[in-house]
Amino acid sequence: MTTRTRQNITFELLQAKAREIGFDVCGVARPKIDARNQQRLDEFVAGGEYGSMAWMNDPERLPRRRDPEMLWPDVKSVIVLGSNYGPAENPMALLDHPDRAMISVYAKNKDYHDLIKKRLKQLARWVIEQSGGAEQVKVFVDTAPVLEKPLGQASGIGWQGKHTNLVSREFGSWLFLGEIFTTLDLPEAEPEVDHCGSCTKCLSACPTDAFPAPYKLDARRCISYLTIEHDGPIP
Repeated sequence: MTTRTRQNITFELLQAKAREIGFDVCGVARPKIDARNQQRLDEFVAGGEYGSMAWMNDPERLPRRRDPEMLWPDVKSVIVLGSNYGPAENPMALLDHPDRAMISVYAKNKDYHDLIKKRLKQLARWVIEQSGGAEQVKVFVDTAPVLEKPLGQASGIGWQGKHTNLVSREFGSWLFLGEIFTTLDLPEAEPEVDHCGSCTKCLSACPTDAFPAPYKLDARRCISYLTIEHDGPIP
């Protein structure tokens, strides 16, 4: 991936700048969602497994979620960024202390949306500057119908595990994700392969059995959904 584009930006330069800004991983993908992940999305929606998150089945948003080019027709490349938020100590150790409440690791810090968006905008400005102002960008951090985990796998920064989250060989599942859509035609990375094999530890670890099958999430049984997205009482 050393070929320079006409805008004089190489992947190596992009990756170095991303790390300088504070991102731990950086990859580039084409604005395409593969057929397998489109099918998984369709099955998730058809089965009503999104619970009360009605926007997942919104007739305007769903096609955009399936196809990034419908979200922004001018996009040529998707830069996928990740920031590690893994704790120094194993949070599972708290299970040995039933007298203590458990708080999700991500919730113990500042709102990641603000932090990641600030970094994304900084990198996006650099991309525009490097292109002499000839290119356009849009930044997303859980703010638009973007299937960021399949794009993350396509960009080479990790693979989508059986628990449906992105898994990095270096950082595990501890990555906050964000994307820069750009009209810049960047050299794409090699997609990461699935390294899960026969392992099912992530599925067995779920206390509410929210995974009816590998790579299949039923949000209605997910603690994260029930405590953040669901407005009604927890069943």
